[in-house]
Amino acid sequence: MNIPIYPGSSSFFPGDTPFGFYDNDYQFQTDADKVTTFCARRLGYPIMEVELQDLNFYAAFEEAVTTYGNELYAFQVRDNLLNVIGAPTASNMNHAVVTPSMQGVIRLTQQYAVEAGAGGNVNWYSGSFATTASIQDYDLEQWAIDNNITGGIEIKRVFHYGPPAVTRFYDPYAGTGLGTQNLMDSFGFGAYSPSVNFVLMPVSYDMQVIQAIEFNDTVRKSAYSFELINNKLRIFPIPDRSNVNIYFQYLKIDERLNSIIGNTPGAVTNPSNVNFTNPNYSQINSIGRQWIFEYTLALCKEMLGYVRGKYQNTIPIPGREISLNSSDLVTAATTEKTALIERLRTYLDETSRQALLARKQAESDSTMNELGKSPMQIFIG
Repeated sequence: MNIPIYPGSSSFFPGDTPFGFYDNDYQFQTDADKVTTFCARRLGYPIMEVELQDLNFYAAFEEAVTTYGNELYAFQVRDNLLNVIGAPTASNMNHAVVTPSMQGVIRLTQQYAVEAGAGGNVNWYSGSFATTASIQDYDLEQWAIDNNITGGIEIKRVFHYGPPAVTRFYDPYAGTGLGTQNLMDSFGFGAYSPSVNFVLMPVSYDMQVIQAIEFNDTVRKSAYSFELINNKLRIFPIPDRSNVNIYFQYLKIDERLNSIIGNTPGAVTNPSNVNFTNPNYSQINSIGRQWIFEYTLALCKEMLGYVRGKYQNTIPIPGREISLNSSDLVTAATTEKTALIERLRTYLDETSRQALLARKQAESDSTMNELGKSPMQIFIG
């Protein structure tokens, strides 16, 4: 069977590539035949026949452009995913300038805000129960069941404190009024009457007195406290009367679990739905196009190696035998493709936001170091 091979020239028409991603791009149409000539000559034409057709060269060219775009946009996704998650998937990102924001960081830190009671994405609720005289232990899981809360609760805060010291403190310059007498009672001097004080004391003095009262309550009296284990609440001291409400704050475990996954149709949720499309070939600069030409050549080498591998290792001709370089072509193509991908990824990594900021910082430090060596003039006014 006599299959036609590359004749030495080609003429590209839209529809000659497998997918037609760039067929209507004038620059792609122009470069398609030039790349075909470039690859054929690098493969030995016209000294050697190249067992490929123009459609093979066009397919390799289209694949090289698409591979370049995939690597470029995969880098863009890695560099900006934290900023674009939640953005509409309908927004074409090919030519978008992504401005970094704190939204992604805030989204990551919402879990800490929930625990600190400073916001976040899970609501805190308030509840209360009435004490029973002489009963010290209370089951808040049962309280949740009794209040038709399914999935369980997590207690975040219990409001069980003694009366604040300020309720037992009277202005020190107010004389022997009832408030001052209460103050003396707290220290065990209720039978004594202090002298009248007409001096206005500073606020810092009042704060120290309040702290002294609270410290006295801690050392000399039974301190108000509680113990919470697995939503089983034990309060101290043991209640001496019933129907005293104790308030607490809690969150619903179901809501915490539901906050892990947010259902946001039409929004970017992962690298697969960031809306990058195939690149516009006309807008790829000479740096990118040179990489595409080299990658096209590597693909053509690979195809030619597979084609020649269909033949026998040697072809007998009158007077001698010809050995085909199938394995050499496939090996060289694999090596070149790997090297080109690594070179492109290294180049893109060197232009990442992190790398650019580090380079700018180094440049700034070098500039300041250089300026520091300049002689300083003394200004005399």
